[in-house]
Amino acid sequence: MNFSIYFTGLMMGLSLIVAIGAQNAFVLRQGLRNEHVFAVCLACALSDAVLIVLGVTSLQQIARFMPWLDPVMRYGGAAFLAWYGAKSLYSALRSNAALAAAEAKTASFRQTLATCLALTWLNPHVYLDTVVLLGTISTRFPGQQASFAAGAVTGSFLFFFSLGYGATWLRPLFSKPSAWRMLETLVAATMWIIAFKLMGGM
Repeated sequence: MNFSIYFTGLMMGLSLIVAIGAQNAFVLRQGLRNEHVFAVCLACALSDAVLIVLGVTSLQQIARFMPWLDPVMRYGGAAFLAWYGAKSLYSALRSNAALAAAEAKTASFRQTLATCLALTWLNPHVYLDTVVLLGTISTRFPGQQASFAAGAVTGSFLFFFSLGYGATWLRPLFSKPSAWRMLETLVAATMWIIAFKLMGGM
């Protein structure tokens, strides 16, 4: 293990994942609701790990043999994000409840996990960050790609679990209905902005 390259992978992974996005907004929301937090964080981190390893080991082969993947993921992802954004905006406009009331309507584990995986695997930006960008950067370290990938994977685990469980500190703020509505509106705007960018070819 080359720890210098491992640290580079860690920093690169964190820098790409920190920006607010569909996946991060969902993890934050689940953390605030204290709803299936561990499963959501683990699903996001493991998904990132799979995609990072895929990018580091198979980037060129994927581009060569699956040229149809880009348009399928782009339009399918945009449609899903537009729907999820509408759902969040509806919640923001219709709900007068604070965080405590929102927690009473707990989504099932299966429904929550399905939404989490959809926000991850139907979002082409996830592939751009993990498979394409990190896969490309890893080629700068011939023979040491494993160290780079390990660092990037560590970054994903650190970020998602910190975001999911760190949201607990914000719970007093979200005891106010207005703060919860603002979060739902932010989630909706985030989803629609990403969907618009996808429809425009990213």
